[in-house]
Amino acid sequence: MEEVPAAPNEGISLSALRSQFSVNGEEGPKYGFEGSRYHYGDGTSVASQNSSQILTGYDTLDVGPNYDFYANTNALGRVRRSRPSLFQLHSNIEEDSYDVEEPQSEPTRFGWVKGVMIRCMLNIWGVILYLRLPWITAQAGIGGSSLTWVIILLSSCITGITGLSTSAIATNGRVKGGGTYFLISRSLGPELGGSIGLIFAFANAVAVAMHTVGFAETVQESGASIVDPINDIRIIGVITVTCLLAISLAGMEWEAKAQVLFFIVILVSFANYIVGTIIPATPQKQAKGFFSYQADIFAENFVPSWRGPEGNFFGMFSIFFPSATGILAGANISGDLKAGEKGSLDEREMFNSDAYYTCLVRDASGIMNDTLAMSSADSCQGLACQYGWDFTDCITNRTCTYGLSNQYQSMSLVSGFAPLITAGIFGATLSSALACLVSAPKVFQCLCKDNLYPVIGFFGKGNGKNDEPIRGYVLAYIIAVCFVLIAELNTIAPIISNFFLCSYALINFSCFHASITNSPGWRPSFRFYSKWMSLLGAVVSVIIMFLLTWWAALIAIGIVIFLLGYVLYKRPSVNWGSSVQAGSYNMALSYCVSLNQVDDHIKNYRPQCLVLTGPPSCRPALVDFVGTFTKNLSLMICGNVVTGGPSPATLDTASSNSHVTWLNKRQIKSFYHGVVANDLRTGVKMLLQGAGLGRIRPNVLLTGFKRDWRKDKPSCIDNYIGILHDAFDLQYGVCVLRMREGLDVFRQAQTHGEEPNNQEDFIYFVLVIVDPDAMVTEPQPQPQPSTVFQSQQGKKTIDVYWLFDDGGLTLLLPYLLTRKKRWARCKVRVFVDVEHLVMTVSLFSDRLVTFPSKCVFVHQTLRQIRLNEVLQDYSRDAAIIFVTMPVGRRGQCPSALYMAWLETLSRDLRPPVLLVRGNQENVLTFYCQ
Repeated sequence: MEEVPAAPNEGISLSALRSQFSVNGEEGPKYGFEGSRYHYGDGTSVASQNSSQILTGYDTLDVGPNYDFYANTNALGRVRRSRPSLFQLHSNIEEDSYDVEEPQSEPTRFGWVKGVMIRCMLNIWGVILYLRLPWITAQAGIGGSSLTWVIILLSSCITGITGLSTSAIATNGRVKGGGTYFLISRSLGPELGGSIGLIFAFANAVAVAMHTVGFAETVQESGASIVDPINDIRIIGVITVTCLLAISLAGMEWEAKAQVLFFIVILVSFANYIVGTIIPATPQKQAKGFFSYQADIFAENFVPSWRGPEGNFFGMFSIFFPSATGILAGANISGDLKAGEKGSLDEREMFNSDAYYTCLVRDASGIMNDTLAMSSADSCQGLACQYGWDFTDCITNRTCTYGLSNQYQSMSLVSGFAPLITAGIFGATLSSALACLVSAPKVFQCLCKDNLYPVIGFFGKGNGKNDEPIRGYVLAYIIAVCFVLIAELNTIAPIISNFFLCSYALINFSCFHASITNSPGWRPSFRFYSKWMSLLGAVVSVIIMFLLTWWAALIAIGIVIFLLGYVLYKRPSVNWGSSVQAGSYNMALSYCVSLNQVDDHIKNYRPQCLVLTGPPSCRPALVDFVGTFTKNLSLMICGNVVTGGPSPATLDTASSNSHVTWLNKRQIKSFYHGVVANDLRTGVKMLLQGAGLGRIRPNVLLTGFKRDWRKDKPSCIDNYIGILHDAFDLQYGVCVLRMREGLDVFRQAQTHGEEPNNQEDFIYFVLVIVDPDAMVTEPQPQPQPSTVFQSQQGKKTIDVYWLFDDGGLTLLLPYLLTRKKRWARCKVRVFVDVEHLVMTVSLFSDRLVTFPSKCVFVHQTLRQIRLNEVLQDYSRDAAIIFVTMPVGRRGQCPSALYMAWLETLSRDLRPPVLLVRGNQENVLTFYCQ
């Protein structure tokens, strides 16, 4: 594109500038130019120009796309960049200076090999593979309807689908520390994310105990004896967990180095095992049931042979499944991985290792003298008889100590050199325990920092440049020690299975839910996933939870529901853009659009109120009154007009989130809508015409009474009355609330001095009178002001003066008020002219009071005086008074005269007075259709 030449007298020579200039806005970074280069605050160049070039009105501070512009955290190791705001782009250049913050140092990060691959593989090649997979093979068999392959396949399917879902969620945005908890909480929100974070961290802490007990079993079976087998496991386990804690406290760098060492040891043990299956069996090994690869043994082990209390398919599955949970070991330390390395790994080596158990019989005695004699050949039992061994006695008496069904250390027997297998078991169990001991505190630390639950924030404190959760390590250590004292691997494993299945179900559901919401923010770079497969994985995980142990599943789900209810009750102030929010938007949008297909009907009429409160915190009485009869019934919108030209300051004042926060804290179900306008009346017109959505839009305008009208300028009175006329022109009903003490809480606080001009009860329209944020964000907030509408009204009366037929709004509002608990004991009294008695008797036959028609004067002024006297006589002790508001003709009734009528009608009354005028259309009906 050809550059537009600058006019001779429109430019400024950049070479003549010696000082730095920058564009100043209310928010954001500063952008400057020095010499001939535009630059960021960190000195990075935006665009280069020759010193002889001219800065003209066509030049801007626009910058190209940059990753930092879309990040919500600082990039470690360098200063974070920010794009200029729209206001800064078209503002004038002013002289200013700026400070450059020092970049934070980059902590130690791990790549995909150390951080993901090795960690996941070590977690999968754990205690179950070495010590329980041979036993599971003996129980479930290699083939048949309930076989080991089915267990491994089912586990692989669940973890595989979960791995795909995890990859999709992890590649949808930058994942910080917290692993699984971070993924679920940022996808489904804090309600489910918080509960799963606790469960997942607890499951990892228990997994430390499981792997440690496996290590202790190996040590104990190697001949180390201290007291007795159970207590030996406890003593060895506690010592081992203590050593692992010391390694963890040394830092992630030492932990990663230890994992690499364990990885090498395990690989060597695998190679040793494979070699051992090929080497011909020695007599010693044959006595223990090992005969190398034999087709007969494969056929014998093909069918299941259930034994013991865990002898069923789901019993075996619950013991095996924790070995498949290692796929998230890398994701759990996501905060310590390099950018782009987050993910999961699902290995299938256990699937292939199952084939190696086709060379061991299920039962063997291990006695060298149990060779087959010719005299006992006919009575010999078991497959070993074909290979010259007779294990009939131990099979019959169930005293066999070797074989797949009886010995957990079968891999050592099969291997070429048993000590290498022992080393592999040590490496597998210790590496898995160490990985879980690191994962649990990392996940828990992220949960603690989010402040979703009380007390646990103590454990969120980090230390060092890697923000190590020292307190979390100690907590995980204590939990692990408690479960190590159980000293039974087959008991600990099923406990973990339900918690991990619950976590996997929610991970898959997170992926499914994020996909079906069609949110523009769901853009995973990982495409090899299916939302329906994710849903299937979630459903299967829940079903298996109940099939494994139904009572444990109920406990896990009960914990999730309890924690979910707590977070829903406390409503923590976090906003993570979850898929639940996207789903809520979709539902709300769908229902709003569907209302367009339904015509309005009188029976479904609801007073949908636009309340001119200004900042809602300034007029709590007006907010409380309208919120009383609109809560869970109809629409309420608090409107605020800020006068002035559009600027960041005025826009921020009009749209400040502190107003919504104040409404939520006061438990008022209302929307807030702020506008910026040149004057008050223009702003209210904008609200009247622009507030609402489709058929969910206001039809009643509520405002406060202008108390200072006699002291105010005539133009302000004209604007006030003009707003009422504008509402009538737009077919709004109009209500004006007047209270003896006023509506403005700041006016009530004034005890001396004259009230400032233009400070009205009916709306807040001065740019800055108070800081509404101070009422919400003070470190030590003052108690919110109480109003008469927050208290129980007792057995008072609600007096309704239905003077003119306005469509029934004057009667409908009191009725809606009596439906609320605070007003339920009040008695409604309706005052009418005798001319209007017939219809009113039908509506309120048991609540009717009449007054003589001679009290109604033709002259409006005298009429208002007399009506005020009637109100003083009949309603001085009422809880609230509803009066039909007179309407002044536009252009004929002066604004001051009309204000005098309203003043005369409602003055000197102790109860609140609501002047009501409907839009002359029916809001009540006698008929059923």
